[in-house]
Amino acid sequence: MAKQFKDQGGAATMDPSPLSRWLGSTVVSFVCSGQRRDRQRAKMERARLKAGTPHVVEYFHQVEDGYSHLAAQILRQFCQRYDIKLVCHLVRGPQGKNAAEPELLLQLSRYDAFHVAPEYGLRFPEHAPPLDSSLVALATAVLAGQNDASFIECAAQVGDALWSGDNERLHGLADNLGRASESEIEARLEAGTARRTELKHYSGAMFYYGKEWYWGVDRLYHLEKRLAKLGADREAGEALLVPRPPLEAGPLTDNGSLTLEVYPSLRSPYTSIVFDRAVKLAQDTGVKLKVLPVLPMVMRGVPATREKGLYIFSDTEREAREAGVPYGNFYDPIGNPVRRCYSLYPWACQQGKGNELLSCFLSAAFAQGINTNSGAGLRKVVEAAGLDWSEAQQHLGNSAWEEMLEENRLTMYDAGLWGVPSFRLLNEQGEQLLALWGQDRLWLFAREIQRQLAQGSESTDVLIAGD
Repeated sequence: MAKQFKDQGGAATMDPSPLSRWLGSTVVSFVCSGQRRDRQRAKMERARLKAGTPHVVEYFHQVEDGYSHLAAQILRQFCQRYDIKLVCHLVRGPQGKNAAEPELLLQLSRYDAFHVAPEYGLRFPEHAPPLDSSLVALATAVLAGQNDASFIECAAQVGDALWSGDNERLHGLADNLGRASESEIEARLEAGTARRTELKHYSGAMFYYGKEWYWGVDRLYHLEKRLAKLGADREAGEALLVPRPPLEAGPLTDNGSLTLEVYPSLRSPYTSIVFDRAVKLAQDTGVKLKVLPVLPMVMRGVPATREKGLYIFSDTEREAREAGVPYGNFYDPIGNPVRRCYSLYPWACQQGKGNELLSCFLSAAFAQGINTNSGAGLRKVVEAAGLDWSEAQQHLGNSAWEEMLEENRLTMYDAGLWGVPSFRLLNEQGEQLLALWGQDRLWLFAREIQRQLAQGSESTDVLIAGD
């Protein structure tokens, strides 16, 4: 197991020097701060008004990506609602070091989109296997032949035929709308992907406006609010097109028949803003909570590019602000701080303080700006968790956690997940009911818990009536 751990990058990760750790942390905190973002937005708007240009939003569509099909379904309403000019691009999937687990990502997009779509009032058929490559090629040819206006009108129809596997309907759309030649398709994909790279991003289903990125329907509410503040909302005061569903525990409570598994990481910005809420959801609903920490992705050998890192940190700031969660005073815990904290984790669990240790470490690293690489910093974490520092020092450097975290990682991968934070909901028999990646899916687990409890209540009522 130790060899597997090293192969994942655990013990081999190079730690930054104290100076580079401090400097990198300071730069990230500044670049991704809400204050800097607000100043940048004001500057962009002044420049736009001076130039007399419209609000230009760019959309990047990846044909075989489930999230892109969800986004396509709101393009027409989005343009009708907001005073914008929407420019549509076709793009390839993430490439190079930004393409961690590309096949798993597409698989997850199909599964995730199926579960999320009805919650947003959208459509997405259950589609476990990969798409038919010939239908993907035909859908791409149709969309590559459209200008912005016709793309906005037909993208959802084309996607619906594609994801439904309706060969006849898709060919009918191709006959009516036309299709691009191979050279035209290649040129359109190259141009869209190059534009995305120029703007420093890597994924599909993305909206870009004024130096900020917004991922699909899940982040569109941030862009809607921004446009509304700029006076571009034609229906000011009305509900957003795609509001973020609230995280609500609900009225029903469990007797422990359900289990919520949480896969956190100590260097994950997204984990830092959702971990405490996940623990509270389990407490409020009565479900069993099973916390299964894993190594940070970069310490598991998954590369992290500058573009991805900056987007994640800035996106987390927006999400944290919306949720009212402290975030932004960052001191990078990569490497030794993470290992040292994890070496204390088995002991903390024995003291009944495992979750408190993880929570306090995340808060120190992402909200309080505490250098957890120092003895003084780690002591603050340990004591904030209600643990004894002198006793903790006896467990520092213990390697028992390595095998535990590797087993957690394998369990996570077996569920089709690889990023953090991830969640799984299991029934009383240990069968998986739902497994999704992302802090922005906790609300869906809250709803699924209520659905499962309601079904259990109905079954009980039926039995009682039968008696």
